[in-house]
Parts: sequence; structure tokens; C-alpha cells
Amino acid sequence: MALKIGTRGSPLALAQAYETRDLLRARWPSLAAEDAIEIVVLKTTGDIVQDRRLSEVGGKGVFTRELDEALFDGRIDCAAHSMKDVPTWLPDGIVLPTMLAREDVRDVFISPKAARFADLPDGSVVGTTSLRRQALILTKYPGLVVTLFRGNVQTRLRKLEEGQADATMLALAGLNRLDMAHVATCILEPEEMLPAAGQGAIGITCRADDDEIREVISALDHRPTSVCVNAERAVLDVLDGTCHTPIAAYAALGNTGEALHVRGIVAEPDGSQVWAGERSGSVLDADAMARDLGAELRAAAGENFFAALAE
Repeated sequence: MALKIGTRGSPLALAQAYETRDLLRARWPSLAAEDAIEIVVLKTTGDIVQDRRLSEVGGKGVFTRELDEALFDGRIDCAAHSMKDVPTWLPDGIVLPTMLAREDVRDVFISPKAARFADLPDGSVVGTTSLRRQALILTKYPGLVVTLFRGNVQTRLRKLEEGQADATMLALAGLNRLDMAHVATCILEPEEMLPAAGQGAIGITCRADDDEIREVISALDHRPTSVCVNAERAVLDVLDGTCHTPIAAYAALGNTGEALHVRGIVAEPDGSQVWAGERSGSVLDADAMARDLGAELRAAAGENFFAALAE
């Protein structure tokens, strides 16, 4: 019987599922046969509803809920996810034992009219679905106008080509996986646009009680990626991060892999105020360090800020 990998059906999601499949084939000779692994495509709420922000249709879970259900009822054995789409709280009975080696974490600016954000005149329209990107753009360039840009990579680029916006932003990791990095007008360093928690990483989930599948996929875990992404998710967890809240978090290991540097940002959606912080310390203290940073940011923004965004 084939091992079944669940995935969304977008070109990028499929590329991530194929990457997972190829790594499993390379690691386990028993899975090397052409029919040993099956890719199962599932449509999620986030794929179906394209005319509203994610915060209006259920937040981060809109890209994972149907895959979780397919795990529970046995239609799939594991699921490949973009880690920035995975909620910090997994359903009981679902585990995340594996993250593949992380791709580039940076965002890119794409525009047929300007080489960078600073070259866009006031009133220019930037299309994005991300409140993080919206807030960080408006913090530095308050004269720009941000509009909703839902859809997969190809859809967003088509909307840009049709003139629905003057610029957009995408994750470089996705473009790299689609062999489309050439469409980027410029790459934005984390100092200019701090990434989303988990950006560039693929996570693989399975049922907690499926010891065989758990062992198979655990062999692919890239420990440096897991350490960094779990730290970012710890910041997010303390902040109760949802798609209502503009939050950025990025963790990076030092050269020896023994030290970790974590940065975080919380912002007003209109960019009018930003709270930022960072921590550095031993990788052994990664979770505590990240949670301490999250607590600092939560205290700085204040509970009224989070309550207002949740309404």
C-alpha cells in the first residue's frame, strides 16, 4: 500500500509535496518505487474562499483543517505544510515531528513600475493578503495604499500584470521552489522586512498514534530548521498570533549552532505603531528565550491592542 502525502493543490503546495516525496524516496529504499508514494490533493477552506482576508474565514487553520481531518479518517498518512500556515496549537492526535531544511526566509518586492518601495510615488497600490507585510510597508511608506491580494503565486502575479496593483510581495522561498526567482524586482533583507514565523520551512504532520509513519518522516527532520522555527512559533504562541495580528518573528543560529538570535515585531495594521524586540542566548534556552521575547512584546503592545484586533 502506498504512503499517502496530503497537500493543497496550488503549484507551490504541490512542489513542497514533491520535495517531501523525493526526500522520502532517497532516505528509504522501500519507498523508491514509482508507486510507493501517492500525492493526495485536498482543497482547503483557504483555497476555496478567495475574496476575504484569512482573518475573516478562520485564520491560519483555513489551510490545515481539511488536511487534519484527512489524517484522522485515514485518507492520508502525513501532510506537507508551509510552516507559516500552521497554527501554533495542533489538534489533539496530530503531531509535527519533521521540518525539512529551510529555504530562503526573505520576502521579495515585485513591481513593473519601480525598483524598490522607496521609488513608488505616494498613492501607489501594493497588493498583499498579509497583515504583517501591510503593517511593515505602511510603517515606512505611509503614503502607499495596501489592497487585498488573495490567491496563489501565479494568481497574484496575474493580478499585478492586469494592473490591479502597482506592486506586490511574495516569499522568495516559494519562488525558488517554483523556479520563478527571476520575477523578483528586489529582495528584502530581514532588517527591512522581518519574515513571518516559519517562512521558508516545510513541516510534515502525522497522527500521533501512527508510530510507523512517524518514524519514516522523522528521519527527514532538519534540526537547525526545527530549532529556529519552533522558537519563532513560541514567540507567536505567547502573542496568541492569529491572522488578525501583524506579527513577525525570525530566529537564526550562530556560526557554531550553539547560539540563537531571535527577533520579533508586533505592529498596528495601519503601521502607525511598531513594537520590536530581540533576544540572544544559548540554543538550549531557545524556547524560554523566545517566550520571554513574546511576553515583552505583548506587554509593550498592551492587552487592549490584542483585544481590539480580535473583535
